[in-house]
Amino acid sequence: MNELLTTDEMATFVARGFLEFPGVIPDDLNAAATDELHSIMATWGGPDRPFAPSSGDAWHDVYPDPSAVGAVLRHPSVTRIVDSLVGPEAVFDHDFVHFKPAGDPGFQPLHADAIIDPNTAFDIQIFYFPHEVHPDGGGTGFVPGTHLRRVHETQVGRYRHLRGERRWSGPAGSILVFHHGLWHRGMENPGSVDRLMYKIRLNPTKPQVRRWDTSDLAERQSASNDHIFATFDLAKIGMALRHREDWMGEQDHRLELVARADLWRYLTGDDEFDLDWYHSRLARRAPLGEVAS
Repeated sequence: MNELLTTDEMATFVARGFLEFPGVIPDDLNAAATDELHSIMATWGGPDRPFAPSSGDAWHDVYPDPSAVGAVLRHPSVTRIVDSLVGPEAVFDHDFVHFKPAGDPGFQPLHADAIIDPNTAFDIQIFYFPHEVHPDGGGTGFVPGTHLRRVHETQVGRYRHLRGERRWSGPAGSILVFHHGLWHRGMENPGSVDRLMYKIRLNPTKPQVRRWDTSDLAERQSASNDHIFATFDLAKIGMALRHREDWMGEQDHRLELVARADLWRYLTGDDEFDLDWYHSRLARRAPLGEVAS
């Protein structure tokens, strides 16, 4: 059985909308993948593009051997992410090779790769960096905790310099995985080294319920009445789900707790889970209003 994400990693993903795995792909594979990504860029949209996948293909069938990109996608550090978040039955949506020459001042506006979508189920986007990205080299910018905001694409493009916005840098072979709703953008490259990044989006085909390593879930799960203003357990998963980002005011944070509880209910199959009693008080009041009317 493949290794899977842990309950704590899943809670971090629910709370922050991303996970980060620095330097998990080996150097020899990074070198081979770099060559292949340049070949893909050079033939993009043409009949000579190597291993071109189609939307709806089973994700584990895209980029078959001897593709180096396929070897990256089937590396255990990546399969544990995919199997845990969207399941081994996930399908390919699309991919893209992002190339930013050294000194290029161009950048993308902040955006979410999503329309306004009320569905709790989610896609993932995997970002692979085959070479080191230095702090002065741009990288992918993103705003942790924005993934449940329900916005439409570049509607948020006017925002800049949000508190807590990340400007990613890190070692070769690093992997980022985003919830499809996370706000992000491609940054300028003021550095002296060209920047290359590969992105792939995957869709689930089955409910994303308890797909990770749940061996510690019963022990880590918070009680349904775990309430920061009443009684609560610092050692339980509720504390990770309460993580507050720098950009969040008090009212934003409370709305996020409700949205995170919804997502955690979906992932765990536990319809009684709650954070700070928000769902519970609404559910208890609902039938009272029906009687009064």
